[in-house]
Amino acid sequence: MVWTDYLLALPITLLALFALGILLIDFMLPKEMKWANAVTAFIGVAFSAAGVYKIQLWMNGSPGTFGMLRTMLVDRFALYFWYLFLAATAIAILMSVRYLETEHENHGEYYALMLLAVAGMMCMAAGFDIVLIFIGLELMAISTYVLVGFLRRDRRSNEAALKYLLLGAFSSGIFAYGLSLLYGLTGSTNLGVIQQELARHIMNSEYKPVAVVALLTTITGLLFKIAAIPFHQWAPDTYEGAPTCITGFMSVAVKAAGWAMLLRILVVGLIPMRPIWVPLLVFVSIATMTGANFAALTQTNTKRLLAYSSIAHVGYMLLGLVAGTATQLSPDGIKGILIYLLVYTFMNLGAFAVITALRHRNVIGDELDDLNGLYSRAPVEAVLMLVFMLSLAGIPPLAGFWGKYFIFLSLIETGHYALASLGVLYSVFGLYYYLKIANAMFMGKVEKSEEKLPISLSMRAAIAVTGIATLYIGLLPNSFIELVNWALGIAQNPNVAKLTH
Repeated sequence: MVWTDYLLALPITLLALFALGILLIDFMLPKEMKWANAVTAFIGVAFSAAGVYKIQLWMNGSPGTFGMLRTMLVDRFALYFWYLFLAATAIAILMSVRYLETEHENHGEYYALMLLAVAGMMCMAAGFDIVLIFIGLELMAISTYVLVGFLRRDRRSNEAALKYLLLGAFSSGIFAYGLSLLYGLTGSTNLGVIQQELARHIMNSEYKPVAVVALLTTITGLLFKIAAIPFHQWAPDTYEGAPTCITGFMSVAVKAAGWAMLLRILVVGLIPMRPIWVPLLVFVSIATMTGANFAALTQTNTKRLLAYSSIAHVGYMLLGLVAGTATQLSPDGIKGILIYLLVYTFMNLGAFAVITALRHRNVIGDELDDLNGLYSRAPVEAVLMLVFMLSLAGIPPLAGFWGKYFIFLSLIETGHYALASLGVLYSVFGLYYYLKIANAMFMGKVEKSEEKLPISLSMRAAIAVTGIATLYIGLLPNSFIELVNWALGIAQNPNVAKLTH
């Protein structure tokens, strides 16, 4: 190993060190000082972000650098996702402080596991070797299994963690089997070599059926991690049972890590097999949009409703992948996915922040009825929740509109008119269940005994940041679109180029 390897691994190393530090400090803190764990975790995220920025400056505009014996590729794509993970984690930490106190589960292990999960996500986004990608995946998965079941006295939390663990272990086994077949066929675990071998030899030989089996088993594991139908069964139960702040964290950071891994493997390693996996993804995306939108209609639990909403958004993004890899001249589909993940981070975390704020005293706060009359108890939070719902529905001029815009634009550019029409239809369809939440907040009958909603300073900060970001990206999207162009190397805009000098 050379010094550049240590530099490229700096953000991951810092997260691991702060996670271990939190575990040590937690023993020395009295019960009333446990909030210091959140401060330490927040500082760890800030140090890691500074490490990412240091790498960005060191790269000095180069498209990417290999490290760790070519197992890691730190390019603009990886840096983009690293920033995204850290932003989502910082907001989730702000959401967690008061919630854990209310649940009497304010332990240092919570924040340590969160930082270790992010370290795994970073390996998934920067991994150029299937072994490193799988190690990162398992580090993230094991950490989130524990976080989902962190409310030890809550039976729903225990049940959700067990279901997630069993289904997650099963999908990881299938995924590992697919990766082992790819290694057996190509003689390498490097995605670049796998791509070359598939293109040169495997796809035109008697080994093609084995390659198809490898593709199917690999893609099964990938679709499970992003919760696409029919591999979505874990998501609604896990979202409902997990601590609400962890539900928000999983819905954006874990989902984004799954997408980073999926794009690396399909668009780099398995691109020679595109004629096989595109029809499969078209079927899965249609099934995902259809099943999730219809299932969301009947939900009375807000966390389950947002879980099915999250699954529906996966369907739209899969359409972007289909269109974005159709030709080299139409990268808007991949661009749409990256913008979608960016705006989804803020609008979905904002929605879960409002739901988390409802948890106080004996009120769990995750039923639709708990939102009744929210406008009279917390008017600012109710208005921002409406903004988040309209943004999730893709209503302009809010942030959620731009993700759908680029995906539908790429579908039209590549001649997928039927898929574009179906996507628009389901977007309008989804507006109904988002407005159910708005109806409860503004029109629902409020109990006379209800008082003003007590919202902590850290929670107000989380809701404010997500609300401002959702409005700002929607109204002034150019700088964020340029950032995505920079991440994909589509166009080197002068304003974005300054970031790397």
